[in-house]
Amino acid sequence: MMTERQRKFRAQYQAGISPSYSGLLHVAVLYGAGIAAIGYCLRQMQDAGWEWLLLAPVFIAGNFVEWFMHRHVMHERIDVFALRAIYERHTRQHHQYFTDLEPTIDTAREFRIVFFPWRVLLTLGAGGLMLGWLAALIVNANAGYVVFVTMLAQYLIYETFHYCCHVHDNWFVRNVPFVNTIRRHHTAHHNPGIMMKYNMNLTFPIADWFLGTSDLRRGLLGHLFNGQSEKHVKEELRPIIARFRNDHSRVTLDGPLLTPQEESVMVGGRSV
Repeated sequence: MMTERQRKFRAQYQAGISPSYSGLLHVAVLYGAGIAAIGYCLRQMQDAGWEWLLLAPVFIAGNFVEWFMHRHVMHERIDVFALRAIYERHTRQHHQYFTDLEPTIDTAREFRIVFFPWRVLLTLGAGGLMLGWLAALIVNANAGYVVFVTMLAQYLIYETFHYCCHVHDNWFVRNVPFVNTIRRHHTAHHNPGIMMKYNMNLTFPIADWFLGTSDLRRGLLGHLFNGQSEKHVKEELRPIIARFRNDHSRVTLDGPLLTPQEESVMVGGRSV
């Protein structure tokens, strides 16, 4: 069910997509480059053993970086060119294009609003090379490759999970563990009432659970394997979610206009 506001924004956004844009090419280059880089690193590794243990801390750190970037860059306007552009693309475009009532796409041309531009992969790759080089310098070459591979793999998982959140309902997104969890988690994030403060993870909701910014009241395992259940949604959020699901009169390009009472229940009244 799409509101007139969302329908108009979609039409305007689609009209602005370049005729030369190819969604399939966009995805092919993104995954092709990422998988090729991972494959190259794996071939360079020699008798890696304990170094693979580094995967866990790099993965956890990446999960919190993912949360931080989403909460404090994508949803917080910082008046610096590149950071401001990320905010504009995410809060002022992506969140106008999708709501929790209508979060799906219909065509490959709409990949432009789902997948990050190629420069994000290049930026992440540069950061991964730097951190991998430091790990190689401090530990050994295998450690450097593990750091780089983990960072790239996490990014590709991010893009894959995000895509699964915005396709039409199907058996795969309903039943595959973690995918069904993040689909519900991210769809809830697209509710205009809670979008600025809740459900910032887009791979595994670990940081959201730890920092209290999940819309669920569950333990870690409950979060990871929640699937599509709405049973554990926080009671104090339910009225806000219901109110903003159909009434967009207090929704702006920069998020919802909340009453003091609504603000007071957001993330327990804390600033995270």
